[in-house]
Amino acid sequence: MLVHSRTGRWAARGLFLVLFVPLFALPLIVIVAASFSTNWSGAFPSGPTAAHYTSAVRGESLQALTTSLVTALTASVLALTVGTWAALAAAALGKGGKRLLDTLFMLPVAVPSVVVGLAVLVAFSQPPVLLNGTRWIVILAHTLLVTAFAHQSVSAAIVRLDPMYEQAAASLGARPSYVLWKVKLPLLLPSLNAAAGLCFALSMGELSATMMLYPPDWMPLPVRIFTATDRGSLFAGSAIAVVLMGTTLLVLLAVSRVRTRASFR
Repeated sequence: MLVHSRTGRWAARGLFLVLFVPLFALPLIVIVAASFSTNWSGAFPSGPTAAHYTSAVRGESLQALTTSLVTALTASVLALTVGTWAALAAAALGKGGKRLLDTLFMLPVAVPSVVVGLAVLVAFSQPPVLLNGTRWIVILAHTLLVTAFAHQSVSAAIVRLDPMYEQAAASLGARPSYVLWKVKLPLLLPSLNAAAGLCFALSMGELSATMMLYPPDWMPLPVRIFTATDRGSLFAGSAIAVVLMGTTLLVLLAVSRVRTRASFR
């Protein structure tokens, strides 16, 4: 910790609690409390019940959760593949080429995600590539939105990578492909896992672009939450939101364990 005095450390911790609890923790606690309630009386929920979770883990909600998981996993794999490839290619280019690639990959996050959704809708609503009305247009939009984060994460890891490992392998006669698969990518594995977790979390919570693109048979869970609250089912929507948060956290914890093991290899 940067604060060395005991009084300063306690002051920093107190400031953190004062800022963290009302800004971050309290809204999430309110959502959890609402998910177990039937109405809201004054400042506190009332009518405790767990019935909302019965519908949140079955039927259309369960199908929406499966849709979100498939979309997020597919988009994360595609984003990680494309982002890593682009980061490796940019590292081999000069400063001008790297700057150009970085700019191209950051464009989807430099504009509102609803603009990305509209662009994808316009671009793929007619031949020769007709994706409108299919699940693939949603997966494509999610991939475009999260690839930038995978690219930036891997690019930063490549900059920190010690070139001596590659040079040592090359001096022993290793081919470039062998150096890439056996030396470079294993060293980048912790960063790849971190990028995969970030891409997955962002895709699981994406709403704006998805609202413009999803077909009736491919409704992700954030859209389900929005439609539930829009119809006035605030408490049922809160339960679905808790399921979304819990599922995302479980996957991120699993990725974190993989990343921890990879960092000690």
